[in-house]
Amino acid sequence: MTGEFIVKRGSEGPMMLKLMDSIKEGFCKDIIKTYTVNKNETYIEVSNEAVKRLCMFIYKNIECSLINLFANDEREVNDGFSVYYSFAAKKEGELITVKTTISDTSVIIPSVTLEIPAANLYEREIRDMMGIVFEGHPDMREFVFHENWPWDLHPLQKDFSASRKPPFENRRQDFVRIEGSGVFEIPVGPVHAGIIEPGHFRFSVAGEPVINLEAKLFYVHKGIEKLCEEKHFEKVFFMSERISGDESFSNSLAYCQAIERIAGIYDVPERAAYARTIFCELERLYNHIGDIAGICLDVAYIFANGQFAMMRRWCQMLNEELTGSRFLRSVNFPGGVRREFIKDKEKIVLPAMDRLEKEFSETVDIIKSNAMFIDRVENTGVVSHTLAVELNSVGPAARAAGVHDDARVNFPYAAYDKIKFEVPNHNNGDVNCRMNTKIEEVAQSISIIRQAVELMPSSGGIIEPVESLEPYKHAFGITEAPRGENCHWVMSGENNKIFRYKVRTPSFCNWPVLCHAVKGNIIPDFPLINKSFNLSYSGNDL
Repeated sequence: MTGEFIVKRGSEGPMMLKLMDSIKEGFCKDIIKTYTVNKNETYIEVSNEAVKRLCMFIYKNIECSLINLFANDEREVNDGFSVYYSFAAKKEGELITVKTTISDTSVIIPSVTLEIPAANLYEREIRDMMGIVFEGHPDMREFVFHENWPWDLHPLQKDFSASRKPPFENRRQDFVRIEGSGVFEIPVGPVHAGIIEPGHFRFSVAGEPVINLEAKLFYVHKGIEKLCEEKHFEKVFFMSERISGDESFSNSLAYCQAIERIAGIYDVPERAAYARTIFCELERLYNHIGDIAGICLDVAYIFANGQFAMMRRWCQMLNEELTGSRFLRSVNFPGGVRREFIKDKEKIVLPAMDRLEKEFSETVDIIKSNAMFIDRVENTGVVSHTLAVELNSVGPAARAAGVHDDARVNFPYAAYDKIKFEVPNHNNGDVNCRMNTKIEEVAQSISIIRQAVELMPSSGGIIEPVESLEPYKHAFGITEAPRGENCHWVMSGENNKIFRYKVRTPSFCNWPVLCHAVKGNIIPDFPLINKSFNLSYSGNDL
C-alpha cells in the first residue's frame, strides 16, 4: 500500500496508540509483526520493500528523531541480517524501532540518508562493519576503516573472528575536494600537540574563512562491539566503562539499564537509584567545568583557565574520596551499585558542593564581565536550530541551539523523576551559548546532588542481583551523559552471554555538527569551537 498517512492527534487516547493504529492501517500488507518490550520500546518488523516508506512516515508525521540505526547478524536465529531504525518520540518518552531482515545473499537495502540526514554516518558505518549496502546513499566511502583495511572484510559478521589479522592494504584515502580559484586545503592531524587523541581534519579555505571541514576519525578504533560478543554480561560491564574515560559512569549505567530491563528489573533499590543520580551529576560537574576551563585556555584567558581547572580537580578528588576512582569506575553494576559509597559521607558531599558553588559562581562573574572574552565567544561557531534537529545533535550542543531535550526528562532513570531541576535552553547556537548551557548545568547539578543526598533513604538495599538473562531478548539503555544523550542497545545470547552490543555515544551524533559549526569561521577559531563541543575521540572510535 502506498501513500501518505497522517497521524491524527486528539484527546481520546495516547499518541502512541494513535500512531500504531495509523501504521497498521497504512502498512497492513507490509507489517510482519509488532511487539512492545520494556514498557516504552515498540518494534515494528516490516518487509524490505516497505522499510523506507515506514521510516519516512514516522519521521514526517510525528515529532521524533532518528537516534540510532544499526545492523545485527542474526543468521543463526532469523536466517539473515536485521537492520534496526530507532526513532524517539522524546516528548512522550517512547521509542519506535523499525526492523527489517535481509538475506545474506542480497545485502542491499534502500538508503534513507537524503530524506533523513542523521542516517548518513550510521549507514556508512553499517556498510563497513556488516557489509550491507545502502542503495542510493550519496557517499558510500569508507567511514570506520582506513585505506589499509580490506574493502570486503566486515568484522561484525558473526563468522569473522575477533583474533583474525587481515592483510594490510595500501589505498589512497579519499577526501571531499572543494574546487575553485583561491581554494586551498589545510590538513591538520591525525597526530596533535599534547596528549590529545588522533583525528585528521581537512580544512578547505578561501582566504581566511573555512568553507568546508571534513573529519576523519577512528584512528583508535578498539573493536569494542566485536570484543563483547559471546562474553558473559558481567565481563561486558567492564568494557562499557572503558568506552570513553571521562564518561565511564554514564556508559556503564546505560549498559546496566539495558541488562536490567532484559532481566525484568525496572526499578533498582531506592538507595542505589539516588546513588546513581549523585554519581551521574558528579561526572557532569567535572566534565563541564573542564570544558569551560578549555574554552578559557583557547582564548588565552590563563587566570580563568587555572581557576576552573582547579575546581575540576576538586570534583575528581571528591570522586576519588567517595569511590576510590577519579573517573567513577567500578561503582555501577547490573542491578544497582557495588557497595555503599554514599552512606555516612553526606558530610563530605554537601560541604564540597557549597565550596564549589561559591568558587564557581565568583569565577563565572569574572569571565562574564570581561568584554574581550565575551567578544571571542559570541557569534563564533554558530549551529542553527534546523541543522541541530536534522543531524540529531544532542546534549549541551543541541540545547545551545534551541533543542530542548534531555534524557533525564524524556526517559527518566535513576531517581531523576523524584528531583526538581531545570534544563537550560539557549538559541544562538554559538560558543557562548554552549558555554552558558554548561555553566547553568553546573548549577543544576549541584542542586540535584543536594536534593539526592537529602532524599536518599537512610537504609535499604543497594543492589538487586541479575542472576541470568533469557536468550535473544533485547533492550535499550539511555542516559544523559555530559556530552548528551547516550544510547546503548543489548541483545542477550545463550548462557548469559552477549549476542550483540550496539553503542551510540553523544560524540557520534555531534562530530558532524562540529564540522558544520566551523564553516564561515577562520582557522584560528577552530580550537575554540572544538573545545566548546569537547567531543570524545575514544567515545566515537569504538
